Amino acid sequence: MPDLYRGFELSNQQQAIAPMPELNSKRDVAFAIGVLFILAVLFMPIPPWLIDIGLALSIGFSVLILMVALWIEKPLDFSSFPTVLLIATMLRLSLNISTTRLILSNGADGPGAAGDVIGGFANFVMGGDFFIGVIVFVILIIVNFMVITKGASRIAEVGARFTLDAIPGKQMAIDADLSAGLLDDKQAQARRKELEEESSFFGSMDGASKFVRGDAIAGLIITAVNVVGGIIIGVTRHGMEVGEAADVFTQLSVGDGLVSQIPALIVSLAAGLLVSKGGTRGATEKAVLDQLAYYPRALMVSAGLMFLLAFTPGLPFFPFATLAALMLITAYFIPKKRAEREQMKNDYEAHQAEQQVREKSDSIKDTLKVAEVELVLGKQLASKLLVSQGEMGLRVSRMRKKFAKSYGFVIPEIKVSDDLSINPRCYEIRVFGTCMASEEVSLTDVLVIANDGPPPPMPYDEVKEPAFGAKAWQVSDVYIPELKQGGYRTIDTMSLILTHVSEVVRNNLSQLFSYKDIKQLIDGLEKEYASLVEEISPAHLSISGLQAVFKLLLAERVSVRNVSLLLEAVAEIAPHVKRTEQIVEHVRMRISQQICGDIADHGVLKILRLGNKWDGAFGTALQKDARGEIVEFNMQPSELEAFGNQAKTAIQSHIDKGEQFAITTSPETRTYVRMIIERLFPTLPVLSHVEIARGMEVQTIGTIAE
Repeated sequence: MPDLYRGFELSNQQQAIAPMPELNSKRDVAFAIGVLFILAVLFMPIPPWLIDIGLALSIGFSVLILMVALWIEKPLDFSSFPTVLLIATMLRLSLNISTTRLILSNGADGPGAAGDVIGGFANFVMGGDFFIGVIVFVILIIVNFMVITKGASRIAEVGARFTLDAIPGKQMAIDADLSAGLLDDKQAQARRKELEEESSFFGSMDGASKFVRGDAIAGLIITAVNVVGGIIIGVTRHGMEVGEAADVFTQLSVGDGLVSQIPALIVSLAAGLLVSKGGTRGATEKAVLDQLAYYPRALMVSAGLMFLLAFTPGLPFFPFATLAALMLITAYFIPKKRAEREQMKNDYEAHQAEQQVREKSDSIKDTLKVAEVELVLGKQLASKLLVSQGEMGLRVSRMRKKFAKSYGFVIPEIKVSDDLSINPRCYEIRVFGTCMASEEVSLTDVLVIANDGPPPPMPYDEVKEPAFGAKAWQVSDVYIPELKQGGYRTIDTMSLILTHVSEVVRNNLSQLFSYKDIKQLIDGLEKEYASLVEEISPAHLSISGLQAVFKLLLAERVSVRNVSLLLEAVAEIAPHVKRTEQIVEHVRMRISQQICGDIADHGVLKILRLGNKWDGAFGTALQKDARGEIVEFNMQPSELEAFGNQAKTAIQSHIDKGEQFAITTSPETRTYVRMIIERLFPTLPVLSHVEIARGMEVQTIGTIAE
């Protein structure tokens, strides 16, 4: 059925099963009449047949209470237990008084004077010997009063005390979760209500346990009164002998005591089970048996002891041996059952996760989401690399940690997926859904970087390494041992692809640095620098403007890891200039030590100077206003083309030598020189003269067109 109609269907069902007001009214009236009847029994004479029905009801009611106490999930599910206990106690006491009236009035008529239930219990339990009945009755009283009732009362008392003491802390925890957004108003209200019910329940149980204790004492006193009073009445009014009167009235009194104490014992056991359950969830059978049987070794040791007792001279073999066998069988099957449960649980969780992924993939809203960085593999490439997705995930995680350490912020998750629409042996690297790089690789070859060395002595194809465009040789992977022996460095397919991904990410750091990242950097600052941010923003520069400064730095691969120094530099210049580019130039000058240190090769900064010709040409192309601020860059296209050709020739010769260097120019023209150079060599840094750090050893390796 469509979801559109499901709400109407549920609404109709709820209306159908909702109790009618007339029915509730009848139940209330019936319940009130029942309570009044219990009170009426205290004073009105009741015939024996009605006493039998009441005693049977008392026993059945007690068994029902015990079963409910066994099967509830948590104590609060039976929060009406104190009220139920009071009603059950009053029912037994009222029946006790009615049976006392019958025993004293009609006891001379024989064992059936107080009804068939009391007579039947007297004959069944005592076996015709009232002395045995007295002993059994006294033992039941001791068990109920000294063991079960006393223990349940103590547990209820301690539980009530600790529950009440813990209320302020639990209230504070709920308020804290609500403030932190972990709970909504309805959930917080439900938890407060549950807390109130828990405190009320344990407080009521502390008082209700006194009902059971008083019931046991009352049963003992009533039985004694029945015996003594019955003997006196039988001798004085019915002319019975003392022995005959003692026999008849003792049997009736003890039978009455047994009929009342057995339900009392059952209810006491239910109370003990309920309060001793504590914070354990689940039915009592599950809570107890699962925990007892959770340790197979304990069962094995117990079985060994049972076998030892079975073979001990003088002890019966069969019961101990049977119990030992049962324990061994249970210990053998428990791990299997546990493994099956875990497998079923894992299968269910996997199914749920798969279903959620399927629902998520089918969602229209999710189709609009674009992964920040995505590596898309062709069919054959995916079948080879995604088998070892654990290794790829680990290496991608290491890559992200390295970027965070180098550049000062965490790059987004790198999504790895497959796509049947691209070449089976191709991969694409996408940033915000746009393909930034695409390459076809061989599944059975490895790459060997040339590094001005001789080519390998085996068949190869000359190719370009995709990440940096360096010269490389492609060799079949069957020659890997020979290549390693020859000192050649081999690059496998996964390393090749991940290196390419790393370089694409490095070229797009400014795009990946989001508003969320700048907020996280600011939120992680110390108190003093947080105050500095408040001083900068919004008076001089907004948070998004601060993000723009960081973006321009990252666009030239300048790390923003030293956030405090960057903020100090921004605070110095922001009150005086408004253009982001001018702020960035000042910041670069302040962090020149970091910039030069990242570019330097073994402590030596190698620079390629801009020749006098091009220094003058770029200076002339800058158009300034009356205040001396640059308003336009105007250079002829022919000059730009000539500069590009000469720069490419000069730069490429040094790159081919494997040198690490930077281009230097004047502070005013640095931005525009960088704008042209980055189209030819995106990774080549361009510095101004004022950005060369003091104390740095500088080596000039050439110029671009003197």
